[in-house]
This record gives sequence, C-alpha cells and structure tokens, in this order.
Amino acid sequence: MNESKKTRGEQAIEQIMETLPPESERYQVLATARAFKSSWVALGEQLLRVKRSGLFQEWGYDNFEAYCAQEIRIKKPTAQKLTLAYDFLERVEPQLVPRQGEISPVPDYRSIELLRQAREEKGFSEEDYAGLRRAVLEENRSHPTVQKRFNEVAAAQEGGPSPSEQLRGALLTARRLAGQLERLSPLPEDAPADLARLILWLEGQLETLEAAEQAG
Repeated sequence: MNESKKTRGEQAIEQIMETLPPESERYQVLATARAFKSSWVALGEQLLRVKRSGLFQEWGYDNFEAYCAQEIRIKKPTAQKLTLAYDFLERVEPQLVPRQGEISPVPDYRSIELLRQAREEKGFSEEDYAGLRRAVLEENRSHPTVQKRFNEVAAAQEGGPSPSEQLRGALLTARRLAGQLERLSPLPEDAPADLARLILWLEGQLETLEAAEQAG
C-alpha cells in the first residue's frame, strides 16, 4: 500500500517508530498496533482454510461455529463476516491481500462484507457499486459511513431490482458457484458443463437486455 492509503493514525505511529531502535519494547508495541489494521485478513484467511478443510472436526468440534465460539472466542456472525469478507477480497480485490511479511492496512472487514453483499446479493447497479467501492477502498471512509451509504442504496431498491440487475445478480451467483465447484470432487459428470451453459445463457440475456435499454 502506498502512503495515500494510510490513515493519519498509522502515519503517526510510523513517525514515532522511526525514532526508536527496532529491538526496543516500545517499538514492538507500536509495530503490533500498526499491524492490527491487517490482522483481520490473516484471521479471515486462517478461518476460511479451517472451514473449507474441516480441520475443526479433527480438533474435536462438531461444526465450524462451535470451533469459532469455543476456541477462537468469536461469535457466529463475526466468523461468517470474516470468512466471507476474506473470500471476497481474495477473489475480487486480491491486490489488497497483504503479501507474506508485509504490513498493509486494509479496510474494516465489515465494510468489505458490505461490498460483497452489494455486488453478489443486493444487485447494486454498476454506478452504485463503484461509488460504494470508492468510499471503502479509495476514500477510506469509516464503517458507519459506508453502512449508511449501503443502507441508502438498498432502501432505494426496495421496489425491486430491474430485470438487468436481476440478471446481473444471477450471473454473479452462477460465476461464484462455478468457482466454488472447482474445489470440489467428484462432481456429477454433467454439472460443470451444465453450469457453463447457464452462465453463457445469462451473459447473452444480459447483453441483449442492456442493448435494448441503451437503444430505448
């Protein structure tokens, strides 16, 4: 991440760190505080790996939620948001995932989860999604501000998504399912081909509808 991505608080921490020897305890405390901004990414990654692999069962837990609550000490909604946010970050915004050994601030996981909902569940228009994405990733808006914007757009859509938005949402869901199925085996013989045909059909329907809307 470049300097423009850092908050004033992070920049202040780094200014103090520059005046201290790296081996000092004070420096180490500051380094830990600076790393906090990206710590949820590491936790989300690990939790998603545990969930996908079923390691929690080897460790004596009946389900992933019980493992999170009893061992990691986080509630089910938090675990769900962390894993969904990391999965979205990895798939859609991989440039934001810190490389090994790198300390890079990332947005609040709750804001990333709202981005995921806007793109994959709520059928936000491209313009509305771009505005929300800009607020989260470029303007570094606080989570309450992002939540407010999300709620405003979602409320405006209560009358129901347009046909093109419905198709776009279905297409995103189908593509996401295709990505998930790549990790599973064995699958029914015709499943991948059937899903590929469905994606092509949705793409064609969306292209036709958008062309008609532009012509109108």
